[in-house]
Amino acid sequence: MRVVLVGGHGKIALLLAGLLSERGDEPVALIRNPAHGAEVAAAGARAVLLDVENTDAEQLAVALDGADAVVFAAGAGAGSGVARKYAVDRDGSVLAATAAEAAGVRRFLQISSMGAGEPAPDGTDEVWRAYLDAKTQAEDDLRGRDLDWTVLRPGRLTDDPATGAVTIGQRVGRSDIPRADVAAVLVALLDAPETAGATLEVVAGETPIAAAITALR
Repeated sequence: MRVVLVGGHGKIALLLAGLLSERGDEPVALIRNPAHGAEVAAAGARAVLLDVENTDAEQLAVALDGADAVVFAAGAGAGSGVARKYAVDRDGSVLAATAAEAAGVRRFLQISSMGAGEPAPDGTDEVWRAYLDAKTQAEDDLRGRDLDWTVLRPGRLTDDPATGAVTIGQRVGRSDIPRADVAAVLVALLDAPETAGATLEVVAGETPIAAAITALR
């Protein structure tokens, strides 16, 4: 399976590339900084230099040509302001989905966030409010497209080692989850096309990932 990772140098994307490569898939990581190429290659992915903030759908569609799936893993990241939240987390996803349609790549996984689709709590600072709004708008755009999409909303991300066990569903309650387990869930979702059209929350739990995904069917 050829899987294109938009935002291929992100922490989850690097872990996902490693898992895909280990099982014989072909991960392709889209990166905007050529200095990140060596790290992406070490994770097992082929690096392609393409900045979603400075390209168009036609160019991106060329990078997606021949792919079996797209994973939108890009994010403006810590320290970015309101404008970049919308430019990357919303506009980048819209661009990637448009390019996927143009390239004929139907399977599209979007990494969103717990709290998307809900009003921001009172006292939320403007940057986090913009982040959640950008994720919400990106989800809404995806739902209107002719793609086999799945939205994954992780809880608070940590760099703890993978546990291999999660709680996943439409509503699961707020908690933490290791990025490594999010990556493993994404692999399982790629193998579960029947989850297309689902918006799923995921946090750490006690159910092995394979069994948790099977229970969604």
